Amino acid sequence: MIFFDQSVETMPRKALESLQIEKLRSMLKKIYGRNRFYTDKFDTAGIHPESIRTLDALASLPLTTKAELVQAQSDASPFGTNTTFSESDYSRFHQTSGTTGTPLRVLDTPESWDWWGHCWGYVLAGAGLTENDRLFVPFSFGPFIGFWAAVEGAKKIKALMIPGGGRDSLQRLHLMRELGATAICCTPTYALRLAEVAQESGFDLSVIPLQKLIHAGEPGANVPSTKARIESIWNAKCFDHAGASEIGAHSFECEIQPNGTHVNESEFIVEVLDPQTLEPVPEGEQGELIITNLGRIGYPAIRYRSGDLVRLNPEPCPCGRTFARFEGGVLGRADDMVVVRGINVFPSAVENLIRQCESVVEFRITVSTKREMAHLAIELELSKNANPDSEPDNARKAVCQAIQHELSLRPEIMVVPSGTLPRFEMKAKRFHVKK
Repeated sequence: MIFFDQSVETMPRKALESLQIEKLRSMLKKIYGRNRFYTDKFDTAGIHPESIRTLDALASLPLTTKAELVQAQSDASPFGTNTTFSESDYSRFHQTSGTTGTPLRVLDTPESWDWWGHCWGYVLAGAGLTENDRLFVPFSFGPFIGFWAAVEGAKKIKALMIPGGGRDSLQRLHLMRELGATAICCTPTYALRLAEVAQESGFDLSVIPLQKLIHAGEPGANVPSTKARIESIWNAKCFDHAGASEIGAHSFECEIQPNGTHVNESEFIVEVLDPQTLEPVPEGEQGELIITNLGRIGYPAIRYRSGDLVRLNPEPCPCGRTFARFEGGVLGRADDMVVVRGINVFPSAVENLIRQCESVVEFRITVSTKREMAHLAIELELSKNANPDSEPDNARKAVCQAIQHELSLRPEIMVVPSGTLPRFEMKAKRFHVKK
């Protein structure tokens, strides 16, 4: 079993909690009076950080929402008030993808950017990567944080990092073959897109000595049928990871699969609350992830409402780590759920059912209102090798039956011509709600 920092990852629970409260108190002391956003929040709540002496006391601090950070950015453009140091102390700028609203700009000092790389060290080592690996990172130069920190993580574990930007998908496949890439960091969507390009161009994926795929940026690696498809196509193990530009790289999957994703508890404190009542949920039940980062002093996130739904398991893992786990990874987003004819529908649940149909290479889901009722429509794009006489009907029938059986809904399903639906290299946008 490969560890990034075994002494921390296998630390007894009480010792780990002592480390967390020590880091939390140190961070609060450094930001209070310097970070305008959090100083104002604490003063408004009538709480002085010095009063936070235990992990239980963390719950007395106010929650933070993305809307607040976006508003703070608007009030003090361009970077907002959630900055602890002067602008000249920051060396990295990134921003969120904007898929769920206004992009949020974030800044990092050299120290906090090194912290990002440290967090990604846990992610890569968790998947079993070492200095003997050649890690391919196929993303283009841009402000979305994407896999920028994966580059730093590769440096931490001393793996050879191969940049794949500025090339089309087929060129990337050839470069992976020529340089003997053993691992790749990309979205689940792009792993499937690369396989689609390989099939269309007659490129044999087996000539790439790929052993592991580390995924982030969107759900997929934790969606059972999507994960299975990626692993089957690439004949390699698929690993899930979750994080966010405003939070950090907070969880990762270990080599014991499927066993959920480990929370990097040396660098984050997590709570799970009911998204409606904001009360703690019973252990093991689903709720919204509330997260506090401990190493990003220049741009902290304290009791941040992530919007992600998780189920926390604090029991040690067979891999030897004592870090708590999210069972099934991030299960979905609280704000992604829609109600269709009285049924709660999550995009990841529909994706899991669609991906069971092997001939489907891309899809789009639209929820609209017809005759004052929610209506679920699904467009399917099939493999170019699919039999045009029989497969469209077979695919429609298979997907419809799966959704009827699992969700008790009868969607409208259309098979569209090849090349109709968009392809994605970073975050995919397949779920659309029309008001």
